[in-house]
Amino acid sequence: MIFVNFKTYEEGSGQKGIALTKILEEVAHETQIKVIPVVQIIDAEAIVAATRLEVWIQHIDPVSFGPYTGWTLPEEAIRIGIRGVFLNHSEHKFEDWGELTKATLRCREVDLKTLVFASDLEEFKKVLALKPTLAAYEPPELIGSTETSVARSEPEIIAKASVLAKEAGIPLIVGAGINSREDVKKSLELGAVGVAVATDVVKAQDPKKELLDLAEGFR
Repeated sequence: MIFVNFKTYEEGSGQKGIALTKILEEVAHETQIKVIPVVQIIDAEAIVAATRLEVWIQHIDPVSFGPYTGWTLPEEAIRIGIRGVFLNHSEHKFEDWGELTKATLRCREVDLKTLVFASDLEEFKKVLALKPTLAAYEPPELIGSTETSVARSEPEIIAKASVLAKEAGIPLIVGAGINSREDVKKSLELGAVGVAVATDVVKAQDPKKELLDLAEGFR
C-alpha cells in the first residue's frame, strides 16, 4: 500500500486536492495497488464524495463531544466517511505520550484505523505497545529529501523495526525520502508492507508518472 500525504501543500488543497485524488484513483485502478490519500480535514468531506478510494486524514485529537474549540473529533471523521488517521507524525507530534495513547484509544472506540509514527527505534517500540492498526518508522531528518531515502540510508533500522513489528503482529510502513521504485522494493524486502510518501508525488510535475514508478516497486 502507498499512503500519499497531501500535507498542506497547495497542490493537495481544495479543488487541486480533489484532482490529485482522481490521479491516485487512476493509478490504484491501473496497478491494483492500494493507494490512500491522506488529506486535510477541511477538504476531507469533499474528497470522500469524489472518490472510491479509502480516505484518511492527517490528525485527530483525543476528545469527545464537548467544549473543545478547534479540535478534531474522531466521531465526525467517521461521520463524513474517513477510514483512518495519521497520529504522531513528526510535523504534528504529541508532546504528551498520554495524549497519544488517548487519541489511539478514541480511534479504536469509533473504528477509525490508525497509522502511528515513530522517529527512532525506541519510540517505535512504544508505538507498538499502543497497538495501532499500522506503525510507521520515519526519521524526520530524511523527510522530503531528494538526495537519499530511509531505504537507502537506514536499511538496518528498517530491518530491526520489521522484526519488532512482526513480533507485535502490527504491519510496518516506512517513510522519509521514498522517491523511486527501488526505494519501495527495498522497503518491502526489509519487511515493510507499504510506504508513506508526500513531496515526491504531491509536488511532482507529473504525479501520475511518479506514483506509477513507486507502484512498480511492488512487482
